Amino acid sequence: MKIVALAQLDDAARQRMLRRANSRIFDAQILESARRAIEDVQARGDDALLDYTRRWDGVDLTREQLIVRRDEIAAARGAVTRELQDALTEAIGRSRRFNERLLPANWLVTPEAGITVGVRFTPLERVGVYVPAGKGAFPSTCVTIVTPAVVAGVTEIAVLAPPRADGRLDPALLVACDLLGIDRIFRCNGVAGIAAFAVGTDTIPAVPAIVGPGNPYIVATQLMAQTLGVRMLAMLGPTEAMVLADGDADPRRLALDLLNEAEHGQDSAAILVTDSRTLAADVARVLPEYLARLPQDRQAFARAALTDYGGIVLAQSMDAAVDFVNQYAPEHLQIAVRDPQGVLARIRNAGEILLGQDTPFSAGNYAIGVPAALPTGGAARTGSGVTVLSFLKSSSVASLDATGLATVRPVVEQLGTYEGFPAHVMAVVER
Repeated sequence: MKIVALAQLDDAARQRMLRRANSRIFDAQILESARRAIEDVQARGDDALLDYTRRWDGVDLTREQLIVRRDEIAAARGAVTRELQDALTEAIGRSRRFNERLLPANWLVTPEAGITVGVRFTPLERVGVYVPAGKGAFPSTCVTIVTPAVVAGVTEIAVLAPPRADGRLDPALLVACDLLGIDRIFRCNGVAGIAAFAVGTDTIPAVPAIVGPGNPYIVATQLMAQTLGVRMLAMLGPTEAMVLADGDADPRRLALDLLNEAEHGQDSAAILVTDSRTLAADVARVLPEYLARLPQDRQAFARAALTDYGGIVLAQSMDAAVDFVNQYAPEHLQIAVRDPQGVLARIRNAGEILLGQDTPFSAGNYAIGVPAALPTGGAARTGSGVTVLSFLKSSSVASLDATGLATVRPVVEQLGTYEGFPAHVMAVVER
């Protein structure tokens, strides 16, 4: 595992680390591929979905198989262990409680005589949720995205995932959907499916909002869908994690937590930032021991994630380390220092912040209830994770009586006159 000195990083190396795999989303070739996919699905509908699934997923489907039948969902219950179903139920429960606590309330107040103002929150009517399958089975993605949509009260939630080689969907994903009350489930190639969410086909309905993580092609297709007025709820590209540690941290736990994220895929990023040269060397020494215990495919993923976009960054001070964390704006951040609460106050940009070495990334991913669908590629500088707030929109509410109208009229007269809108002025003066 490479160790690089932050002060000695040249501009090219620093920019590569900051951009990570998400930079590919904006490659002209990938954006053009996404645009063509949307146009193809718009022109050929379900036939395009079947062709894309045959070409890119190696699966021949019929039109009827684009829709997951109710009996398939029921059969999935028998294919999933009771223990896994209980784990999904517990994960949904914690996520539900977190999002219910986050759910904002409508309000109306009268700050001045005759003037009433407030806000009213309403859920999105329809949303399309994409759950990836290319690197494994991810029912937890369904839990972390769909649960807040259910809490928000979204009327229609459609879930889409690519099929396995046998043409079926992961049974645990179907169980998670069933536990959440979702029965509109579709299977087809991911890029084509997202295009279908954008433009609609005979089988898959168009939706006004799309959310779901994926590779650069998946994210680019969601970006292109925005040109058609479809809202992309979050930038969820290849996953990334950063650990901020000082000399008191346990190097073995650090190695475990780095591998936790690194095993996701070759386009992932796992980075340790520390001001301790001794700790950096200790982590680099013990990590191969845990890496060797992973299956070969996960070993390959982890090696890439720890070298291509990741590694150990040795900062000259904790202040410099914190500055780099804020510049990087990681999706997942663990603070493994003597005073995590003190450092927390200095972190401005991170999708998720886990305090202390008793809070591993996997606990945040699966079991705590906090969002695990989080902004990637630096999007945490301006965005947030997927919560109940992602599925709500607000309408301002206001009311004046005669007293209130008289109170605000001078302001309208002055600003309306200055900006050259006589009808605005007449609307209050001539009433």
